[in-house]
Amino acid sequence: MLTSLVAALLAGYPVAFSLAAVASAFGILGLATGAFDAPFLLAMLFRVQGIFGNDNLLAIPMLIFMGVLLERTGIAEDIFRTLNRLSGGMAGGMACATILVGALLSSLTGFVSASVIAIGLIALPAMLHAKYDAKLATGVVAASGTLAQILPPSLVLIVLAEQLEVSLRDIYRGAFVPGLLLIGGYLAYVLIAAWRNPTLAPVAAPASHAEPSRSLWIDALLSVGTPLALVAIVLGSIAFGVSTPSEGGAIGVSGALVLALARRRLTPPRLKEAMDVTGILCACIIFLLLGASFFTLVFRGFDGHLWVERLMSLLPAGQTGFILLVNVAVFLLAFFLDFFEIAFIVLPLIGPVAHKLGVDMVWLTVLLAVNLQASFLHLPRSTICAASRRAQFRPARSTGAPCLSSSSSWRF
Repeated sequence: MLTSLVAALLAGYPVAFSLAAVASAFGILGLATGAFDAPFLLAMLFRVQGIFGNDNLLAIPMLIFMGVLLERTGIAEDIFRTLNRLSGGMAGGMACATILVGALLSSLTGFVSASVIAIGLIALPAMLHAKYDAKLATGVVAASGTLAQILPPSLVLIVLAEQLEVSLRDIYRGAFVPGLLLIGGYLAYVLIAAWRNPTLAPVAAPASHAEPSRSLWIDALLSVGTPLALVAIVLGSIAFGVSTPSEGGAIGVSGALVLALARRRLTPPRLKEAMDVTGILCACIIFLLLGASFFTLVFRGFDGHLWVERLMSLLPAGQTGFILLVNVAVFLLAFFLDFFEIAFIVLPLIGPVAHKLGVDMVWLTVLLAVNLQASFLHLPRSTICAASRRAQFRPARSTGAPCLSSSSSWRF
């Protein structure tokens, strides 16, 4: 089953339909060979019911809608412009502003493609115009955009919590400090690189970094403080148990609508576009969940989970060997597979083994999230940002739903 699935994915077939097709073919084979009885497959009905009744997954539509709304209303552009004016007199200031905008935008949007595209459209042309080194500029865009993998309320963390059966509230708490460490590491790298070689990130022209005035600080408080407060309210309500993840997402959507209306940017076309994008992404995730659930069911029917457990039991060093193998495997698979493919295919196989070995599931989930965040920075995905040096970001019209394709949903 695994070999057939890999072959289907490498052939370029949509992920969700590849999962369902391979599971159907081997399900028929299992019935023909007597590996399991026909009533066994009826358990899929209960799995579908569980997917649509899952509290964690109910938060996805709201969080996606909140992020798309804030992205379409130009919130990122306002934040970057203000932070750039505040830090323009510092070597590497524009790159630092890009990282901070990427971190905030990642918390607002929750998914990588939207964050990278928004930052690339806004910050990359400005950095190249300021004579920044092209490699440093594109690297900053890639690194800051992929923070959406690890910073709550990330959709990646929601999917990981669901697949590994971990509390979403605990995952959000556990991912907060690693996310801050990544942001601090990126900022430190840029500042050290600019200090050692000022030509990589030159200081902006004197006209563009005048002494910050009172009006500029007020503008910064409004453009940066309001979205930051919205993120803090959403995450705080979830983390402290005031609201469920779905209710927290609803709070975020309400705040995004109020913020967009206050800035007079919520036009009917923008609202319709945000709703269309949200609907498409949610439909993609549902199809992936259904296909992955059916694949896992048939895989268990052939006692595949027992085969995986016996395979893992042969590893030396117990928990340490298991954790090393899983992280190395995920890192290598990320060269060829997207996050959703890894989350829906690989993680359900290793989750039961991790439980049996007594691994702390919250810690393992956050560790895998950081690992997957790094997967967006190595080849071949890093070539996406390398191709953006001309600052010609244009989302291509996909021939299929973005999450259903095994290739990237955005072309540059």
